[in-house]
Amino acid sequence: MRVTVWNEFRHERSNPAVAEIYPDGIHGAIAAGLAENGIAGVRTATLDEPEQGLSPKRLAETDVLVWWGHRHHDEVSDALAEAVCERVNAGMGLVVLHSGHFSKVFKRLMGTPCTLRWRAEGELERLWVVDPAHPVAAGIPPFFELGREEMYGEPFEVPPPDELVFLSWFKGGEVFRSGCGYRRGRGRIFYFRPGHETFPTYHDATIRKVIANAARWAAPVAMEAEPFQNRRIMPSLEPI
Repeated sequence: MRVTVWNEFRHERSNPAVAEIYPDGIHGAIAAGLAENGIAGVRTATLDEPEQGLSPKRLAETDVLVWWGHRHHDEVSDALAEAVCERVNAGMGLVVLHSGHFSKVFKRLMGTPCTLRWRAEGELERLWVVDPAHPVAAGIPPFFELGREEMYGEPFEVPPPDELVFLSWFKGGEVFRSGCGYRRGRGRIFYFRPGHETFPTYHDATIRKVIANAARWAAPVAMEAEPFQNRRIMPSLEPI
């Protein structure tokens, strides 16, 4: 399984507090968590690299793309967003983290605004496993907590998930669909909510395990380079 972790990599270079938590970048912490959970050969890509880190060759060599974005969604080119969506429809897995809900890629795949309520005050989040039989929940306790996180609250303007795995509760009383599985074309998408840049969320062992589980679940079963092209339509049969 060839996994690429994409990150804006801007907060870590402009905010000393974020740099202290993620000296190797958020992408580095996520990649380390995947390796820690047995996924080898993970590569990383960032917004300011040539071709915004995801050349056609790199995309073609990616089975699962993990996406973290926050303030610079608009800088991602429309051409790249469309290329990622086409690759998902062809079978590539996509794991979207935290503020990636507002990325061009996720909004195009959902077909909705993907808006939500939020409050960044660093409060307790409890994540409940609502589908313990789901592969993404494998090895995860019935619930786990993050002492400090950004609050996301309903309504979350996305289509109803095909598969709902986690539900969050926050100290302020809000709830949120925090682990949502979707299928688009041949591809699987998993949205996982936690991960504000000023908290050490991606160093948490349970969070790392969930992301690794999600990558394995989203990995392609079948890939097709051009799933919607060169289709020969068989003529209808004449009645006997």
